[in-house]
Amino acid sequence: MKPIYLDNAATTKIDAEVLKAMLPYLKEHYGNASSMHFKGEKAKRALDDSRRKIAEVSGAKPEEIHFTSGGTESNNWALKGLFWKNYPKKNHLVVSKIEHDCILKTCEWLETQGAKVTYLGVDENGFVNLEQLRKAITKKTFLVSIMHANNEIGTIQDIEKIGEICREKGALFHSDACQSFTKVPIDVKKQNVDLLTINSHKISGPKGVGALYIRNGIEITPLLHGGGHERGLRSGTENVAGIVGFAKATELIRKKDVEKMKSLQNELIKKILTTIPKAKLNGPDGDRRLCNNVNLSFGNVEGEAVGGYLEKEGIYVSTGSACMSNTLSSSYVLTALGLTDFEQNSSIRVSLSKYTTEKEINKLIKILPEVIKKLRRISPIS
Repeated sequence: MKPIYLDNAATTKIDAEVLKAMLPYLKEHYGNASSMHFKGEKAKRALDDSRRKIAEVSGAKPEEIHFTSGGTESNNWALKGLFWKNYPKKNHLVVSKIEHDCILKTCEWLETQGAKVTYLGVDENGFVNLEQLRKAITKKTFLVSIMHANNEIGTIQDIEKIGEICREKGALFHSDACQSFTKVPIDVKKQNVDLLTINSHKISGPKGVGALYIRNGIEITPLLHGGGHERGLRSGTENVAGIVGFAKATELIRKKDVEKMKSLQNELIKKILTTIPKAKLNGPDGDRRLCNNVNLSFGNVEGEAVGGYLEKEGIYVSTGSACMSNTLSSSYVLTALGLTDFEQNSSIRVSLSKYTTEKEINKLIKILPEVIKKLRRISPIS
């Protein structure tokens, strides 16, 4: 039985062409990009070329892209680095209640260091209220951090309007775009984004590599100190092979891949909502939802049990964010949408990739109603 992997919001299968592009920098061209000999220069050229390719996809200048170990590091650096640079003159930060866990945990830590944080609520589909955001920004606000697309429910925020408000109010704007990068058009200049977090392993690139876009002119304190890599802002020998793979992955994503995922997503949502009584889609529908995300709840069955039964059939889904799925706590994202614990515990997340096929989705559509029916028969809750 060939497995059907539908947990692509957690991580994706590496593209064969990405791996092929990386191998020379693990074998023949293994030099340190800071070394002044031929092997070092070869690595440096690959690094510069990759930086240029990634910058082009996001509308940035190459020198504004700073490579990191991934989304968690980039998010930590954006928040902590700007706090350290601005404190105590400015110490206020605005985020939404449905940010990635690494943003919220960073905020909690910053509060122990003297930061004041405003946590914005969201509506039943996960959208930030723009007027509430405008009112939340004060003269002490050094940063607003609102993610572009949510990892659990796929909500795509209007970052252009958010960026406009931040510019008007004199606050910097950071967005976590790990889930949306290459799936939703991003132009950091047009959308008024000052800092942007992106990573590789959500787009069929290697794990352990990401980047933080920092608009030219912004002063930020480094998270790591050492040899002065990445224009003196992120010390540590660059992961050249990983960065080459990251750049190749951005090149390989095509508009037709996004359209295919959107078509399969629409078919899955339509069929499940019409064949499973009381099934509910969590988050927005249509173009306001990330093309590969489906979050469903079923009311009177355990999401963990649904996932377990599907795994027996070779289908891999998740019960929420991979960063939180090893805990027994409720989803703070679904809580923010107003779902009860009862509704949250019955939810699963299905996330597609460019490799997902119609045949795989059809198998899920066929099996999932039977799984829910079976679980409802044995459920003590009617």
